Amino acid sequence: MSVLVERRGAVTLLTLNRPDRLNAFTVDMTTRLSGALAEAAQDKGVRVIVLTGAGRGFCAGQDLSERAVAPGAGERVDVGQSIETRFNPMIRQMRACPKPILAAVNGVAAGAGANLALACDITFAAKSASFIQSFVKIGLLPDCGGTWFLPHHLGPARAMALAMTAEPLSAEKAAEWGLIWKTVEDGELIGQTMGLAERLAAQSPSALAAIKQAIHAAASRTLDAALDHERDAQRELGYGADFAEGVAAFLEKRAPNFGGR
Repeated sequence: MSVLVERRGAVTLLTLNRPDRLNAFTVDMTTRLSGALAEAAQDKGVRVIVLTGAGRGFCAGQDLSERAVAPGAGERVDVGQSIETRFNPMIRQMRACPKPILAAVNGVAAGAGANLALACDITFAAKSASFIQSFVKIGLLPDCGGTWFLPHHLGPARAMALAMTAEPLSAEKAAEWGLIWKTVEDGELIGQTMGLAERLAAQSPSALAAIKQAIHAAASRTLDAALDHERDAQRELGYGADFAEGVAAFLEKRAPNFGGR
């Protein structure tokens, strides 16, 4: 199975499972990952999703040995069709998912694999991990949102250099630059990522969904638009059961028992 699905309480752990190919994408893998994400998003018992890779790599991008995407001698393939039908819908699906998606980057994250990690809401990386925008080496530009994520996280100068040089960016430098949340010791990666996932699973689902939507939308909003959105979202949350429970728990000096909408 190219994607493993494991339920741990209110957390679903998705593992890219082609370790012999550094978890490089195939049509089957993107189809299975998209399906697993959809199931977790729709499952009311799941509050957080964690994405990682099996073996020594997170994801090496598209598997160029797959005939569906790799041209043969004298042949041409429509790479845009693959992007339109497989990768773009998956990135949009991740951003539209109301539940937090955490990445545990356990090794190299290259090409589409690097940008898959950046599409997650919170990204952890092992100290030995690295991020590589490797597209230029095969005559392409970053996809899976790479041309959006990089300049929005890093600014145009660093984004341009990473995309044009395809130089590896160490996990520690990625954290220092603000591209990811944090780095951890290799042996602590899953433990720390799952620890945060479990903490988030105890928070208000409606508040987390609202935060995710507002933060991701902020990049294309003016301050005035963001202020208006905060007002409208806060009004809706204020009428919800989670706000009433949160205030009651605070006043009663106990842990809240959030249920969401």
